[in-house]
Amino acid sequence: MPPVSLQIIREEHASLAAVLQSLRGLVDEGPGDHPARFFDMARAMLFYIDEFPERQHHPKETEWLFPRVARCAPHVAELIARLDSEHATGEAMVRELQHLLLGWELMGEGRRDRFVHALGRYIDFYLEHMRLEETVVLPAAQAYLGTEDWSMVDAAFASNANPLTHGRPRDPAYDRLFTRIAIRAPRTLVPGSPRRDAQPASVG
Repeated sequence: MPPVSLQIIREEHASLAAVLQSLRGLVDEGPGDHPARFFDMARAMLFYIDEFPERQHHPKETEWLFPRVARCAPHVAELIARLDSEHATGEAMVRELQHLLLGWELMGEGRRDRFVHALGRYIDFYLEHMRLEETVVLPAAQAYLGTEDWSMVDAAFASNANPLTHGRPRDPAYDRLFTRIAIRAPRTLVPGSPRRDAQPASVG
């Protein structure tokens, strides 16, 4: 049986991919006749991306997983260094998206294209980031890490409280966020159980 942390990482990737695709669909539809609901939903999705992956998922990859894989599988160390640096890049991109969304909401349609372009760039960037993790880093981890390494990595990821991952601990503080995203998001996001075809490994 694969280490529990590998399952958690893949589930967290799947939930993030589902939110990204849902956000893309929401933006493609546009505010329509319900701008307040549209911007509220878009803000909730961007908050989730900033709050969970950037503050829980990435730091644990950086601290617990990446160094061990780089040490045990030096042939992927260069890629790991790149992926690690992309965590900081992604955080800055999310903050920019939050700012651009607010600009669109407050300043009107003249700011829409800037947000749409930045969102498309971020989604492409992040799906590729997760694809490389799942197709290169995680297989190397499974092949080369030892029992002691996995016990520490598993313990670190087991404490994650992802509000959108089915069957995992969920911090009650996130319940409101979960409800807003799961109920109002387009159908690509199934409440409590991200679609498996939304996994980054299956996205070009």
